[in-house]
Amino acid sequence: MAITIPISHFTPTTFLYFLLLSTSHPIFAINITNLLSSYPNLSDFTNILSNTSVTTDLAQRSSLTILAVPNNFLRRQPPSNAVNLADILRYHVLLEYLSWPDLKTIPPKGKVVTTLLQTTGRAPNNFGSVNITRNSNTNTITVHSPTSNATILELLKTLPYNISVFTVDSLLVPNGFDLMASETRPPLGLNITKTLIDGHNFNVAASMLIASGVEEEFERDEGGAGLTLFVPTDDAFSEMSSSRDFQSLPAEKKAVVLRFHVLHSYYPLGSLESIVNPVQPTLATEQNGAGSFTLNISRFNGSVGINTGIVTAFVTQTLFDQNPVAIFGVSKVLLPKEFFSIDVNNKTIESGVASPPEIPLSPEYSPGIYGGHLSSPPVLGNVTSSTTNVGKKGIFLWCIGFFYLLLLVIN
Repeated sequence: MAITIPISHFTPTTFLYFLLLSTSHPIFAINITNLLSSYPNLSDFTNILSNTSVTTDLAQRSSLTILAVPNNFLRRQPPSNAVNLADILRYHVLLEYLSWPDLKTIPPKGKVVTTLLQTTGRAPNNFGSVNITRNSNTNTITVHSPTSNATILELLKTLPYNISVFTVDSLLVPNGFDLMASETRPPLGLNITKTLIDGHNFNVAASMLIASGVEEEFERDEGGAGLTLFVPTDDAFSEMSSSRDFQSLPAEKKAVVLRFHVLHSYYPLGSLESIVNPVQPTLATEQNGAGSFTLNISRFNGSVGINTGIVTAFVTQTLFDQNPVAIFGVSKVLLPKEFFSIDVNNKTIESGVASPPEIPLSPEYSPGIYGGHLSSPPVLGNVTSSTTNVGKKGIFLWCIGFFYLLLLVIN
């Protein structure tokens, strides 16, 4: 039977209560990869995380503590070929919110904390948990697994009672896992410039790699999380012949631009088409700081678009793809907004440090050679509802409330 509320009992206080409920914002899940993406020293850990199913698990949970491994420690024991990589990452997610004060009050004998791995049912007994201990003399906090230990370095981020992110100095390996045994692939030993020359339309890029000396740097980084290179075609360099801005850059800046064309993680084409976090740090980001020299990567008109804030290029072909290295040909030279800007005539000019507005992807080059439906991955962590629409809705409902109160006063 329907319930009727008499108007005499529908007081202004009751009305305002419902009004506030109607204009409140919903609670959205925290996106872990978006949270971590602002830290270049965690780029390897974040990229590996985004390429596994762990992100789906995290999106549905709160009250977590993440133990993130910085690049310099992760590259000492690269997990990219581990058979159970996702479960190793789950072992770094504690199903409890822990702050620094919480850790400093842990008794010397330790505290057992359940990890996300335990929830999979693949960890026998209590092997999906870690033991956290505190040295009462040094206040050093150590996380123990049956086969490995990691020391907590610092608190990186905290959103009270929801999530905290700590860095640790080693990868934690669950019981029964053997990273060395899972490394079955021999070193790739790829000669990048030879691969480009064999591609017949990448001679300029090959020459620049050799002249700058960054080729050896790239090849040293083939291990670990791998590399993804975006290499402009010779035609892309020819299109810039009317402007000497790029050629006039000093050698050190040209080297930065070359690093700007490389992601420090292995992304095959399918991963690029469905990339979780479109804003990706590059090798140049690692040397110049968080938020600088990033690429915005998204699927557009059946191709992969790469937006620098100055130009938009498209992946035109796959030159090489064998874990841990992928090399793609792109339609334009990727010019970073930190070195270039756009003048009133829409010409690219050299500048010191510039931050022009983001340029949306345009269909000037859309070969459509990869098929599939059009999908552009959302920016992680963004609220899907429009702030403007919510504001208009709130004003409208407050007007109704004011009109209702006015009627009560008149009567």
